[in-house]
Amino acid sequence: MTKAKLFFTGVFSIVLSITAAAQKQNAYTYKIDSIITASSPIQFNGVVLVAQKGKVHYLKANGYKDFENKIPLRTDDHFEIMSNSKQVTAILILQAAEQGKLNLHTPIKKYLPTLTQTWADIVTVHHLLNHTHGITNLEKPAAFKAGSQFKYGNLSYMMLGEILKNTTGKSFNELAHSLFKKLKMDQTFVYNTKNRLSHVPGYMNENNQFKKVTESFLNDKIAPAAGIISTVQDLAKWDQALFKGKLLSPEFQKLMLTPSTTSQHNVFGKEGMGFGYNVRFIKEAGLDYYAVTGLGDGFTCLNTYFPSTDTTLIILENQMPEKSEYWSFKEAAIKNAVLKAITAK
Repeated sequence: MTKAKLFFTGVFSIVLSITAAAQKQNAYTYKIDSIITASSPIQFNGVVLVAQKGKVHYLKANGYKDFENKIPLRTDDHFEIMSNSKQVTAILILQAAEQGKLNLHTPIKKYLPTLTQTWADIVTVHHLLNHTHGITNLEKPAAFKAGSQFKYGNLSYMMLGEILKNTTGKSFNELAHSLFKKLKMDQTFVYNTKNRLSHVPGYMNENNQFKKVTESFLNDKIAPAAGIISTVQDLAKWDQALFKGKLLSPEFQKLMLTPSTTSQHNVFGKEGMGFGYNVRFIKEAGLDYYAVTGLGDGFTCLNTYFPSTDTTLIILENQMPEKSEYWSFKEAAIKNAVLKAITAK
């Protein structure tokens, strides 16, 4: 084959590759548009971002930040990210472990000496991180033996916030903001009474009638479990840092990205799948990917990362359905559209 033919063959291959990528992007673009604008069976009210290799391919807002005054949402609006906050706490704990300030397999009595229940001598930091601790109340016996079952909740991550304070000498707020600054997540912060008006309000949705949440459950104690405020753009930066190994050493990165128990979530199907330090390990349509969800206080969140194509999908809504059958309904539909496009031949 002549050099000229080789050149044109190479150019043709590149064009085909670019065309195929554009077709996949168009496939999910049109589908997401139809999902977020459809009001049945439930209205979407939030922001969607899809990025690949750090470049934004889709970014749209739909709905209102203020239903009473009909003020539209913007793509850079701030949302409560609910349980997505736990991922930040997990990273801070692992960073403290890297520095020798705590051990993941040491009973938590060492770090929380005021605990009086016998489980404090058995439950480890690891058990708190992956929700296999069995603790339902600090003053009551454990519901099950540590490590034997999975039970999701906020209490263990509230305790991890206290462990961080006792082992590092800094509050969760201080540690988190330092981390955000390093990652240039300039639009991300921890909820407190002073900045509570810096994000969009949450709404409960009943039959597409929206009622503002006036009494948030967020406070300083629950912040390590559900108290971070962010934007879709900043969460895309978080994914790049987390999944590209920029936050932890290889040893601790492996711990973060290795399932240690199982959990089921309807967004990803009816079967239990891997779960670790607030990372879900999903295998769907022949593809392995990571995810984290959040729900509550009038907000619904989904952060999904597909490593095979370096694709991030972030969805933040300031509405939460009253009916549980619609929890994360639109999130699942949008995720499926992106998943279908990625796995298309």
